[in-house]
Amino acid sequence: MAVTESGPMFLKAVDCSGETKDKYFIANLMKEVINEISHQKVVQVITDNTPNCKGAGQIIELEYPYIFWTPCVVHTLNLALKNICAAKNVENNLITYEECNWITNLHDDVMIIKFFIMNHSMRLAMFNEFVPLKLLSVAETRFASIIVMLKRFKLIRRGLQALVISEKWSLYREDDMTKASFVKLKVFDDLWWDSISYVLSFTSPIYDMLRFCDTDKPCLHLVYDTWDTMIEKVKGIIYRHEKKVQEEESSFYNVVHRILVDRWNKNNTPFHCLSHSLNPRYYSEEWLNEDLTRLASHRDVEISRERIKCFKRYLSNEERIMVNKKYAKFSTIEDDFGDFESIHDHYRLDPKTWWVIYGACTPMPQSYALKLLGQPSSSSYCEQNWSTYSFLYSLKRNKLTPKRAKDLVFVHSNIRLLSRRSAQYSQRETKMWDINGDAFDTFEDIDVLEVANLSLDEPELEAMVFADGDEDVKEIQDE
Repeated sequence: MAVTESGPMFLKAVDCSGETKDKYFIANLMKEVINEISHQKVVQVITDNTPNCKGAGQIIELEYPYIFWTPCVVHTLNLALKNICAAKNVENNLITYEECNWITNLHDDVMIIKFFIMNHSMRLAMFNEFVPLKLLSVAETRFASIIVMLKRFKLIRRGLQALVISEKWSLYREDDMTKASFVKLKVFDDLWWDSISYVLSFTSPIYDMLRFCDTDKPCLHLVYDTWDTMIEKVKGIIYRHEKKVQEEESSFYNVVHRILVDRWNKNNTPFHCLSHSLNPRYYSEEWLNEDLTRLASHRDVEISRERIKCFKRYLSNEERIMVNKKYAKFSTIEDDFGDFESIHDHYRLDPKTWWVIYGACTPMPQSYALKLLGQPSSSSYCEQNWSTYSFLYSLKRNKLTPKRAKDLVFVHSNIRLLSRRSAQYSQRETKMWDINGDAFDTFEDIDVLEVANLSLDEPELEAMVFADGDEDVKEIQDE
């Protein structure tokens, strides 16, 4: 995939059957595309955080000093959620497991209830009668799958309770009395539901950031600040729940904080810091006064150190001296940057728009700012192509050659991306055609997990499905 100011585009797929997908193989594929586009036009390469992709990114950086490898922020956040919500009982992870295993147990309970209902046609029919929303299977590979499942369960709470006290449930529970009793016990356990609410509460800032970054929209320049803000929100929620003041220690928060900081240290790059430094919003009085612990970018040691690294890679010695002087004027709001309108618009204007209007006095910093402030931070939209492949290449269409499959995915993906920029996509009869416009006569050869991926990955649909409150459930049912 390639992303420009005009939006994303599906470039091509590669048949890797029989290939060893190590860092050298992946790097060679990237280099082919970079050279095809022209390396002068490429600003960064975003992949997930697996070792072979990281190694490939480092090879690209060595060969093209002006191109940065950036780990996918969404993938990083998903790994952080997995560390918290699915802690493993291994030797070097005992403290995390002791503090977080209750969340794993909570998710296990939810999965037991889900499978008990879905694996029996009669119980599933009863569920559909009492609950207006489907109990979709969520693929483990989907981002924040545990949170998605807990959100769905909280939304259908009253329907589940009505189900297990109904006469029909009493007639068919004899199939497995032990599990039926377990299900009934859990859905009427207020403490169990309170635990689900607590998990959704303190993970909501992480999940919100994941959804915010899970897009092709420019947000690289917002990641550094958003991550700091997210950690503070998580701390506030946990401390309020534990009824502790800021000065007290919380063993659970310490574990969560360590996981989030460790993941940030693996994700943070000089590129994030340079983008943050060029955002005029972070020099405004309004932003600084929102939290007295905040510092302008030029006063933050870590950001300054990483920004200097970027300048050394991008610029010759003479250029760096000139750009440093201009950056000093920008950060301390002097000369042309001290104009009242310029200062007034720091907080109010989109940063890219601000540089277009007020950055002409510094052509080189302006050109870098316009490039960096238009960059995404995630590669997650590449993952959506797997759903497209699964619909094209199925049990009934298993004789498609790799080339034909690639061509079909190329056409479908780009039509989908283009259509989302049209007025017809948000209204009229073709509204959201790629989410709920296709009607399937049978789901025989379509994996349920892929259906869940196709629908639940869409922010607009999720806004409807995961709305809080019983009134929203009724509204969905009426529609």
